[in-house]
Amino acid sequence: MEKFGFLILWYLVAYFIVTGIGVLHTIFNIKVLKMKSMKESEGMGEGYEKTKPWHTLYNLIVFPIFAYLYFNGLETVTLTTVILTSIIWGTITVVGDLIGWVLVKHPWSLSFKAFYIDYQPWITLIYITIYASPFITYGIMNLL
Repeated sequence: MEKFGFLILWYLVAYFIVTGIGVLHTIFNIKVLKMKSMKESEGMGEGYEKTKPWHTLYNLIVFPIFAYLYFNGLETVTLTTVILTSIIWGTITVVGDLIGWVLVKHPWSLSFKAFYIDYQPWITLIYITIYASPFITYGIMNLL
């Protein structure tokens, strides 16, 4: 695959931006809007729970931008490249989320049930969005 390092670089930048936006949104809800934190309520807390519907939107905005940056650096963009980008980005996300949000324990880690059952439909929509982002970008690039 052409420029595989950039494929991974742009993915990681997008993932950390989306994660950062989610964390900042949660902090904003707790500090500014005075919503309950995870210490003050069940689960991840009201401040986090109120951000869930926004998570898909963050991904829908950020990932296509970084797919564009990756595609723009290629000699040509083929449907095969788009498909491989989709599979790689989506699969890294699914595996990375399992490791980083469920298996590795930290203050914001979740149980398997909390991440994959209680976080529905949002986690499924996020994964669909990440898998779809290269196709969205490819479609927009071909329209312009």
